Amino acid sequence: MRRRRTGTIAAVSALGMTAVLGGCGLGAGSDEVTLKLVAADYGDSSANSSQKYWDKLVKEYEAKHPGVKIDVSVYSWTDVDRKVKELADAGKAPDMAQIGAYADYADKGLLYTADELIGIREQADFVSQLGSAGRINGMQYGMPFAASTRLLFYNKTLFADAGLTPPKTWKQLAADAEALKADGVKYPYALPLGPEEAQAETMQWLLSGHGGYVDDVGTYGIDSEENAATLTWLKDDLVGKGLTGPVAPENLNRAAAFSAFAAGDVGMLNGHPSLMKIAAEKGVKFGMVPMPGVDGRTRNSMGVADWMMAFRQHGHAEQVGDFLDFVYSEKNVLAFSREYDLLPVTNSASEVMSRASRDADLKPFLDALPFAELPPVSKTSWASVSAAVKQRIGSAVSSDGSPTEVLRALQLTARNAE
Repeated sequence: MRRRRTGTIAAVSALGMTAVLGGCGLGAGSDEVTLKLVAADYGDSSANSSQKYWDKLVKEYEAKHPGVKIDVSVYSWTDVDRKVKELADAGKAPDMAQIGAYADYADKGLLYTADELIGIREQADFVSQLGSAGRINGMQYGMPFAASTRLLFYNKTLFADAGLTPPKTWKQLAADAEALKADGVKYPYALPLGPEEAQAETMQWLLSGHGGYVDDVGTYGIDSEENAATLTWLKDDLVGKGLTGPVAPENLNRAAAFSAFAAGDVGMLNGHPSLMKIAAEKGVKFGMVPMPGVDGRTRNSMGVADWMMAFRQHGHAEQVGDFLDFVYSEKNVLAFSREYDLLPVTNSASEVMSRASRDADLKPFLDALPFAELPPVSKTSWASVSAAVKQRIGSAVSSDGSPTEVLRALQLTARNAE
């Protein structure tokens, strides 16, 4: 366990011993440390930009820690991972990065382990599945920062008009989609397999067919019989029967599918918590149920996590750890989760949210989290495999596509990436 830092930073400042620290943010003769954080933007407008969240949090932290400044730069999800990579490649890594992947940096020996930053108690507070996904060879490098799970959203008005109930199996989902199509619904089931986030939609379907990207021992099994059967069913029983709408799945991105749902044009689709707000603002009445499976509702929902990591380059482990203690306090985890309709990454905040009436709409997602399965984010190969899935998987369900051939090609990509 690391030593607690009560008074450490103040003592360093008072004794003028900052020369033992790294050079980032230290001017000549200065006893002040500046920590640089690059973070992703979870907002959908300037009004709720993550920059505002961090500015408020940093102001409160700095008021209690006069020897430390926190410099936060927020970038869109389109740019943030690339920006951190550019900085790290140029030997100018930030002290902390809050982005989508950590494994490649850990593999290169660039990151602190969580043990070097935060205490055992703090680490134990991470939700089990999320904490486990941040470990490589038993060492915690990625600290979960934001999480979500997926549920099947359905338009209650369209379902009522067609006399339908939410499906529990693939067969029922296809039958509901047929009825919605007969009623003139534009997208009976929206299947976004475009390059924006096809890897997530794909994983949810693979799980519902008792498959996934990896097998029980963590080895890639993309071309398994179960996965081939799942994509073949999608191709023949949904896409081939015109039940996925006017835009080919390989050309439909998640954002467009969500917008269509909010416009009342979608009967069903997989969604995460932010879709609730998007749909509610447009007056769409919706329900949420676990994803239907090949033989009953899927027990394992797909989970997603984004990560906080700390780079070794500038040697500010004590200051970074103290700041992360503050970031991961129950109050701040709850504030962030509530601001952006995301799930808390700590057990303490999850317990509060599960009991609070103000968070009742998130409870179905919270209930799914203990059974969530995350993509193989601890593999350094996952970034390239995920990119390949985004580009190729949509073609597997096209009229002239071959699920088996596409899965074999992706398995080869994964094997080479490993």
